[in-house]
Amino acid sequence: MPKLKIAVRTGVGVDRVDLVSATDRGVSIAITPGANTNAVAEGALAMMLTLSKKLSPLTELVRNNQWTSRDGIVPGDLEGSTLGLVGFGRIGSRVAQLAQAFGMRVLAFDPVADVPENLRAESMDALLSESNILSVHVPLNEKTRNLISKREIELMPQGSIIINVARGGVVNLDAAHEALNSGKLSGLGLDSFDPEPAVFHECFNHPNVVLTPHVMGLSQRARQQTFAAAAQAIKDFFNQTGSVEIVNQPRGEN
Repeated sequence: MPKLKIAVRTGVGVDRVDLVSATDRGVSIAITPGANTNAVAEGALAMMLTLSKKLSPLTELVRNNQWTSRDGIVPGDLEGSTLGLVGFGRIGSRVAQLAQAFGMRVLAFDPVADVPENLRAESMDALLSESNILSVHVPLNEKTRNLISKREIELMPQGSIIINVARGGVVNLDAAHEALNSGKLSGLGLDSFDPEPAVFHECFNHPNVVLTPHVMGLSQRARQQTFAAAAQAIKDFFNQTGSVEIVNQPRGEN
């Protein structure tokens, strides 16, 4: 494609884009921030509710005619729980708004983004130690790979829940599976995997794990907004009008 000038990544993650080659060939890579923010945030809340309310095991209980066993499965509450956000960009901040509507206490840690003082955790360890539910909203890179692993999980309260609707590889699945089996974690929600399509991991069979195939940002409304934003980015790029989010600096003409 010798005449290619711009390519648009629907969404914001560019971990699967060869930025080096694009830059060398003079191809601008644009993203569409904000178009699916609410969809992803709602997905995170859906997983929190599913896991805290124990919807999957309770569904199986009714399905298997085990009504009298219901006292052995006690639903939890979002209200009064502490939500820890790792990353406070567009999606993380929207999750905070939704969680507060449920009466949750929200804390956030992000060394880059501006976190309001009333939500700011002093450190990652401080955040982990208070998080009944931990929701991850960071990109995947060398610094964030296995960011949540055995050490981090051990700092969390007993029976905590981890949600990852960001990028696979940020949460170490071996460590999470071990914690699920020990009861340290009571739930794990995953919408992203490394690699994708997901390669089977033994934690996938755990009854307190919720899995979706990286679709939380692909709701009907989000799809419309995302592709409209991509088309607008291309138009603005060639017309040199509007604000186009370019993530690289092409070196020369292609």
